[in-house]
Amino acid sequence: MNRLGYGAMQLTGPGVFGPPKDRGNAVAVLREAVERGVNHIDTSDFYGPHITNQIIREALRPYPEHLVIVTKVGAKRGSLGSVHPAMSREDITQAVHDNLRNLGVEVLDVVNMRSMLRNDGPAEGSLEAPLTALANLQRQGLVRDIGLSNVTPAQVVEGRRICEIVCVQNLYNVIQRDDHALIDELATTGIAYMPYFPLGGLGLLESSTLSAVAARVEATPVQVVLAWLLMRSPNILPIPGTASLAHLRENLAAAALNLPSSEIELLNDIVPRHGDIKRD
Repeated sequence: MNRLGYGAMQLTGPGVFGPPKDRGNAVAVLREAVERGVNHIDTSDFYGPHITNQIIREALRPYPEHLVIVTKVGAKRGSLGSVHPAMSREDITQAVHDNLRNLGVEVLDVVNMRSMLRNDGPAEGSLEAPLTALANLQRQGLVRDIGLSNVTPAQVVEGRRICEIVCVQNLYNVIQRDDHALIDELATTGIAYMPYFPLGGLGLLESSTLSAVAARVEATPVQVVLAWLLMRSPNILPIPGTASLAHLRENLAAAALNLPSSEIELLNDIVPRHGDIKRD
């Protein structure tokens, strides 16, 4: 698998809600991503809702054999775009069928069970009921593989007791490293780690340390951040998203960037391990 994937969330309207301003551009971005070697796409039917999956279907179906579409369940959208938990057995069943219909497939490649015990980050609590419901749908042949999203290490342990877990999708980047130890643990068991928000936001991209590293390696700050993730651990599969063809090309070029160890050390030092941002 090409380790650098594509996150489709930005193909909707503002706030991940409603249709994009230019649907044709969204289709073109997806097609170019796959043409340039991307073979895993992150999506969900609550993006839009439904819109992202429908655009993926329009752009890429019939799907290439090598393409893996990773979707997620566990949330639903309100009429004005609000996000709400949807983790009952009925919710999980409905979400799986919505994904199947809107992607136009008979089996979903990978479905991440997204914890909505807290929306803005992981929160402790059992995911046994929704994950068991998803595992039952897997046994029915509707889901090939199962992952977890927005979860704690304890929930990963719980999940692995219920079913095989193939990936974990959590927040992680150069300045947000709460999952530092979890990534290494997952690597020992062959479980992929898919960091969302991989670019870390404007605060990181304006870092003078990052800018200096990028200048020395003749790359953009975005490419350096993605290269850092790829070099952090072999089980990391970044999924940067964009609705821009130019940004897509910039992102994908990061896969060829090899950062010297001295530059990696400088990037590591942007944020001390205890999580406080170093102002530079």
